Amino acid sequence: MCTPETFLRAGCPYTAAEAARPGSVTVTVHNVPPGTYAVQAFHDENQNLNIDRNFLGLPVEGIGFSNDAPMRFGPPRYGDAALAVAEPVTRTVLGLRYLVEH
Repeated sequence: MCTPETFLRAGCPYTAAEAARPGSVTVTVHNVPPGTYAVQAFHDENQNLNIDRNFLGLPVEGIGFSNDAPMRFGPPRYGDAALAVAEPVTRTVLGLRYLVEH
């Protein structure tokens, strides 16, 4: 979960991970204070903790953003992915997109 300053960069302040499996996967991020954040997620297929990219810079692993923010000619804007987080629980659903076949 990223602030405007960390969106699309490494170092988002609130993170969590869950093993990939077919179908839906639930990931719980704990201790997130109320505020506005954008969720960015990726399928780390080779478990190197990075979003791997091809020679054109396109992600070769599945990526997704809160609000299923559109990726038109590049990554989404923070405002398209931003969501309000409130206590005690906020839920969002996103799909991973695989932009490059491999």
